[in-house]
Amino acid sequence: MKGIVVKSTGSWVTVRQEDGQETGCTLKGKFRMEGIKSTNPVAVGDRVEFELLPDEDTGVITSILERSNYLIRKATKLSKVSQIIAANIDQAILVATLKKPRTPFGFIDRFLVTAEAYHIPGVIAFNKMDLYDDVLMDRLEELTNIYQEAEYKCLNVSAVSGEGLDELKAVMKDKTSLLAGHSGVGKSSLINRLQPGLNIKTKEISTYNEKGQHVTTFAQMYHLNFGGFIIDTPGIREFGLIDFNKEEVAERFPELRRYMHQCRYNNCTHTHEPGCAVKKALEEGLISHKRYNSYLRIYNDDDWYKKDWG
Repeated sequence: MKGIVVKSTGSWVTVRQEDGQETGCTLKGKFRMEGIKSTNPVAVGDRVEFELLPDEDTGVITSILERSNYLIRKATKLSKVSQIIAANIDQAILVATLKKPRTPFGFIDRFLVTAEAYHIPGVIAFNKMDLYDDVLMDRLEELTNIYQEAEYKCLNVSAVSGEGLDELKAVMKDKTSLLAGHSGVGKSSLINRLQPGLNIKTKEISTYNEKGQHVTTFAQMYHLNFGGFIIDTPGIREFGLIDFNKEEVAERFPELRRYMHQCRYNNCTHTHEPGCAVKKALEEGLISHKRYNSYLRIYNDDDWYKKDWG
C-alpha cells in the first residue's frame, strides 16, 4: 500500500492514501539503523509504502520512496544531526511579520538560502498587515523591493482582515506548500482562514517580550479544498544552515548568481578579490547592501569550520 505522510510525531506517523483514507503507522526498526543523521528518518510529505498489521487498522512503513527534494535544518541542541522539516515540496512560503513579533532580516535570508540549496522556490508572505502604520509600511516597501529584485514573490496578507488571501490561494492552488516562520507570525491563523473547519489551535503573542508561543508541536499536512496541500510546521526560533559547502553560499543568492560567473577568478569569494563582478554590481546599486551583508554573515559564520556541516 502507498501513501503520503501527513503527520509525524516521532516514531508514529499518519499516512494518507489517494482516496483520502488515513492510517496510523509505525516505523520499521531498520530506518534507525541506516546511519541517517536525522532526528526524523520519515518526514511529512514523504511518499511511503506500508503494510497493515494482521487484524489491526494500523500499519508499519516498509520503505520510503525517493524524495524529489526536502528542507532541512539543524536539530535543536543537537548540532551534529539534522531535522528534516518536510519532503517533496513544490514551494516554501515563509510567513514574516514586521511587528508582534518582528522577523529578523537575517532569518529570512537563511531560510531562503536553504530553500535555494534544495531547489525549492521561496515565497515571502508578510502577515499582520492590519497592524502596520506608515512607518512599517515604508519598511515593508523597502523589504519588498529588495526581495522582488532578488526574484522572490512577496505577498501582503492578513489573517485578521483577510487582505491578500485570494492572491495567496492562487499561489498555493494545486501545489504542496510548506508554511514556515517564527512562532507567533500567524501561520496557523492563516491556515484556518484558507481552509475553514480545521480549527488549528492558535495562541496570543506574549505581552512580556512580544514573541510567539509554541502551539504547533509537530509538522502536519492538510488538504486544501481549492486544490493542493499545505504543511504547517512548528515555529522556528533559529534556522541553522546545514548540509552544503561554504563555497556554495553565493550561488544561493539569486542576485549574486547573476554576476558571479563574470568574476575574474573562478574561486572568487566576492569579499576582497580584484575583478569581482559581484562587488562591481554592488557598487553600482544593482545588488542590495542588506542582502550582500547577509551573504557575508553567512559566509563568515564560524559554524562552517565545525565538522557537523554535512
